[in-house]
Amino acid sequence: MQTPKQNLLGKFMSDLLRKKNPDEFLEQSASGGLKKTLNAFDLIILGISAIIGAGIFVMIGSAVIGTTERVGAGPALVISITLVAIACIFPALCYAEFASMIPVSGSAYIYTFATMGEFAAWMMGWVLMLEYAIGTIAVAASWTGYLIKLFEGFPFLPEFLRNPPVWLVNDYRTVVETVPDAAVPHFLGIPFCINLPAMLIIVIIGLILLKGIQESANFAKIMVFVKVAIIGLFILVGAFYVRPENWTPFAPNGIKGILMGAFAIFYAYIGFDAISTAAEETKDPQKNLPIGLIGSLVICSLIYCFVTVVLTGMMPMSSIDLKAPIAHAMTFVGQGWFAGTISIGALAGLTSVLLVLMFGTTRILYAMARDGFLPPVMKKVHPKFQTPWVITVMSTILILIGSLFINMQVAAELAIFGTFTSFVIVCIGILILRKTEPDRPRPFKVPFCPWFPIIGIVFCSGLMFVALREVKTSAVLFPLWIVIGIAIYFAYGYQSNRKEEALKLKVIEQKPEKEKLERK
Repeated sequence: MQTPKQNLLGKFMSDLLRKKNPDEFLEQSASGGLKKTLNAFDLIILGISAIIGAGIFVMIGSAVIGTTERVGAGPALVISITLVAIACIFPALCYAEFASMIPVSGSAYIYTFATMGEFAAWMMGWVLMLEYAIGTIAVAASWTGYLIKLFEGFPFLPEFLRNPPVWLVNDYRTVVETVPDAAVPHFLGIPFCINLPAMLIIVIIGLILLKGIQESANFAKIMVFVKVAIIGLFILVGAFYVRPENWTPFAPNGIKGILMGAFAIFYAYIGFDAISTAAEETKDPQKNLPIGLIGSLVICSLIYCFVTVVLTGMMPMSSIDLKAPIAHAMTFVGQGWFAGTISIGALAGLTSVLLVLMFGTTRILYAMARDGFLPPVMKKVHPKFQTPWVITVMSTILILIGSLFINMQVAAELAIFGTFTSFVIVCIGILILRKTEPDRPRPFKVPFCPWFPIIGIVFCSGLMFVALREVKTSAVLFPLWIVIGIAIYFAYGYQSNRKEEALKLKVIEQKPEKEKLERK
């Protein structure tokens, strides 16, 4: 006979491992009110929006030459990109199977809830918030850098725009670590600094998302067209300045450099998860989501390879610029006129990435709010725009606050760890659901299961553990983020979810009585 303590512990463990049937999510989605407007082409555009951006215009420089904490791949970055594409194809196939079965907002958070239970789902949602919200901050900081680069090319502009005060265009940590104290104004003894351009673009993107998903997709199409056209021009023009001797040594830091280059460039591939967050707003998701996922992966990987080959062939590795590698490459070969054009493409590219990352943030939080993990007010949908407006406003404010303090490089690395984690969990989820619900209809199926999901787990886990040994700051902050997530779940999320479940049960119990009264 069980004691009350044993009963209580048993219920507690049962709650932590409680799974939601995929049909529950589908029913919840049907009454959610989000407008279905996206087709396969829109999804590919969303994927390209997220993948082609900071990776090419910013991270490719540090991936080639390295940073103070990690070595670079050199010209062998093309091998790193190939490794990343291979590592991503297996999670992408798993995402496609899940998204075709459970086409609702929430992405990996929803898939985890259906396969591993409540606690694991909360932690997955917490990691996705890191991946998207912190990733947004990193991209916004890069956006500021390219805006200043663009202004520098116009001598008729005021000096204030071409060379703004450092405390108006950098986060707190960067200013404190790199700028003389006297150059920064102080408020109550504390250095005052804000990344003003980054904050402005975050507010603008928040307003676009508030208006609606179709408006966001249309905006993304314009940005994608501009940046792909400029990247295409860079490849065509830059190819004439390629010197094969610049590819020697091909892999200056050996296999370690190739793996760390893969880690750095992995930041770009958040786009897969972002596509699946749009499932609930997609027409015919069973067909269009797999096309969007696989299509964006193939297109973007090819573009990255071409850009890497041209960039590393145009100049010696030591001459590549960390902040604006593509624009600097054209200046290096005497084509300064094109550097300004590239800055325009970079701004378009980074803006579209911001759009998709902030979109993903709002949809993950919306899914968690619907499940009772967040306050009920956060699941409100705007009556006119049919968007989760409270979540959109609150996430925009939180990202604005984060942009004041978080360093771009650390933010990017934290987002990469979040991406690795979500990819591994999704691959594990497919293995679980194949065992627990083998007969569930699957409009798209991962081929060669279980081998493809297992390969995805091995690739992503391996790259993550190699990186954890090299990047010291983010290797400490990522586990800290996990610990904070666990604390919030037990302090608030667990009880909040119990109340939500009790409310749903009460509604279900009252439904027959209500129908009986209506018949009378």
